[in-house]
Amino acid sequence: MLDKLLGRAELKDRIEELESEKHHLERQLEAEQERRADAVADKQAAEERVNHFEDRIEELEDRVERLSGDEADAELDFRQVSDATGARTADLLDRLRGVDAGQEGALTAYVPNADALPAAVTDLFGDHAALVRRAAPAVVVADDASLVAAALRPPIAPDEEFCEWDTEFHLDDAWFRPVGRVGFALVRSDLFAVGTYEDGDRVDFEGFGSDVMGAHSKGGFSQDRFERRRDEQIDEHLVEVREVLDGVAGDTDRLVVVGEKSILGEVSDVADVTDVSDATGDPEPALEDAFERFWTTRVYGI
Repeated sequence: MLDKLLGRAELKDRIEELESEKHHLERQLEAEQERRADAVADKQAAEERVNHFEDRIEELEDRVERLSGDEADAELDFRQVSDATGARTADLLDRLRGVDAGQEGALTAYVPNADALPAAVTDLFGDHAALVRRAAPAVVVADDASLVAAALRPPIAPDEEFCEWDTEFHLDDAWFRPVGRVGFALVRSDLFAVGTYEDGDRVDFEGFGSDVMGAHSKGGFSQDRFERRRDEQIDEHLVEVREVLDGVAGDTDRLVVVGEKSILGEVSDVADVTDVSDATGDPEPALEDAFERFWTTRVYGI
């Protein structure tokens, strides 16, 4: 009775209504935050998949383009296709260098793409020049007696196109093997590893992982704050990476850097060669995995 007389009953009812509305709005807010968190997580998962498959797609598109010739070309196939790394690469190069083709009987050419076949390669290979197009970019070796005919896709491409006849094949070790004092680094947004190699043997190593946020989860940071903080963490990681790479670059004959495509652009200016690599795991085994895969030569028998 007293509440009614003083008007408090009406106020209490209004408070209850507001409390109910507040609870309803809080539930709506929570649902919206969960929806946004799910959207962010889905977006990040999609970006990771894009990065993972982007190079595979490019490789397949390149194969489709090379295989899109006429029916006669499609009937041709390589005698064999294999990969050479480490001691196998050294043995392969020694064998090819041991070929004595006589006076200007050995042809060596670098074909950077399917549209850049020199006339000498086309003339020598005839119909099989289509296979050279499919193997490009490649260093092509063949002799005028048709005893040797192969295309080698080296880890590091020659600086420029060339096509020359000589008594032996022109094969530079630096295209195929880590000769001299070479720095080799693996850079990812949350991982870094670098080794110094003397003629292929590692003599120094440094590696570390960084605490970079993974996929955005429900609650905690908002989407914008999360992405900002993650970018800051990656930037901090790259500052440390650059400091180490600068030192390695100054102490080696050349520096090869592999890793995430989206990260390589941040360090490409300090590297002599860059390439994409999906090697992951702890720094040291990840580096060795990336190193072996990079220094692999694809060999096409024609």
